[in-house]
Amino acid sequence: MLSKDDLFVFNQYLTPQHLLSRGAGLLAECTLPAIKDPFIRLFSKHFGVNFQEAEIEDPTQFKHFNDFFTRALKPDARPIDTAPEALVCPVDGTISQLGDITHDQIFQAKGHSYSVSDLLGGDPYRAEPFLGGSFATIYLSPKDYHRIHMPLAGTLREMVYVPGKLFSVNPATTDRVPRLFARNERVVCIFETEIGPMALVLVGAMIVASIETIWAGLVAPLKRHVKVTRYAMEEPIHIEKGMEMGRFKLGSTVVMCFPAGKTQFLESMQANSGVRMGERFGLINR
Repeated sequence: MLSKDDLFVFNQYLTPQHLLSRGAGLLAECTLPAIKDPFIRLFSKHFGVNFQEAEIEDPTQFKHFNDFFTRALKPDARPIDTAPEALVCPVDGTISQLGDITHDQIFQAKGHSYSVSDLLGGDPYRAEPFLGGSFATIYLSPKDYHRIHMPLAGTLREMVYVPGKLFSVNPATTDRVPRLFARNERVVCIFETEIGPMALVLVGAMIVASIETIWAGLVAPLKRHVKVTRYAMEEPIHIEKGMEMGRFKLGSTVVMCFPAGKTQFLESMQANSGVRMGERFGLINR
C-alpha cells in the first residue's frame, strides 16, 4: 500500500507544475489587504514565523505575500562569522546532505545520486574543478528566512539558467525522486574566490514563484533553454562574505560546491542539522 508521502510524490508527476507555480506567484504579488493580510497571518501562524527578528514586525505592513516571504531581518539577527578562515552558512534551513563529490556524483538521499555536471548545466568543463571536491545541500522550509548570502567573498564569473521540472524539494520528495536537484529548474552561480571556483546553485521547486539575484533581478528567460551569462572581469561583480546574493520567492534548496581539498565542514554539520545564515559552517584551506 502506498504511503501518504508516496501519493504526494506520485501526484507531483501528474500536476502541471509550472502552471501551478506561476499562478501561485501571481497570487503572492496581490496587494489587496483583504487578500494578502489574512494569507500572511494564516501562513505565519501555521509555520511559526518569528516576526521579532524581522525588520518589519507588523504583518499588515508588507506590500504583498512575496514581500513578507523575502522579508529582511534586523541587522543583528544573524551575526556573520568574520574570521578569515571561516566558511559561513549561506541560508537558514536544514542540511539535506553534505560530503565529497565522488566520481562526478553528489549524494542526494538513500539510493539516489546525481551528476555535478548535470547540476551545473551539462558542461563538463564547468564541472571539472569540482570533481573530487565537496558539496552541501541545504533545504529552506516555508518558515525560514529566504535570502541567500555568500559563504565567502567572491567575484561572479558566470550565471547559468537551467530549465527543468518543479518538484517539491521537501524531504519526502528528495527521498523518492531520482536526480531531483539536477532535474528541477535552477540558477547556477559560479564565483572566483580565494580558494578557487565556488558554485552556488539556487534550485526552484513546486510553488516557487521565482529566483532572484542581486545583479540580474528576476531570473526568468522567456525561452526555456539553458542560458549562460558570463561577466567581464574588467567591471567585476564582487560580493563580500555574508552579503546577500539572491533570494527565493517561496522556499527551496541551495547546493554549494567547492574544489578538492579547499574546505573542511565542521563535524557538527550533519544531515538533518538545522543551520542559520552567517554561522560558521566550515573552514577554508588556503
